Amino acid sequence: MKILIDTNVLIDYILKREPYTESAEKILFLCKNRKIDGCIAAHSVMNMFYILRKEMTVNEIRLFIVSLSKVTDIIGVDKPKIFRAIVNENFKDFEDCVQMECAKEFCADYIVTRNIKDFQNSVIKPILPDEFLMRIKE
Repeated sequence: MKILIDTNVLIDYILKREPYTESAEKILFLCKNRKIDGCIAAHSVMNMFYILRKEMTVNEIRLFIVSLSKVTDIIGVDKPKIFRAIVNENFKDFEDCVQMECAKEFCADYIVTRNIKDFQNSVIKPILPDEFLMRIKE
């Protein structure tokens, strides 16, 4: 199984945002143990760095991103993905459409996110973290 992990799930993990921490931890644990193949979009790294700098030191953020890169793939954002996202009128949010384009390149089965509505027009099925974990058990 292959997934793209949305930025909000990663932020839940590192900032231990309740009640979302446990499911985020389980998903990253599955990636670490190679039970699933996880990826993140390259622009999520920049977004996380910006968001986390209010809560963490630069060195803490760097360590987190390095450790994250050891358990997930990072899918690049390039001109073709940006072009496909910018002309895609089915998405209200450009950044979410770029996430979908990265998930497509990775051949992801799901985009694991807490913002399902943002991906309602995605060709890759969005799924809540808890719902994804239940499917893994099936």
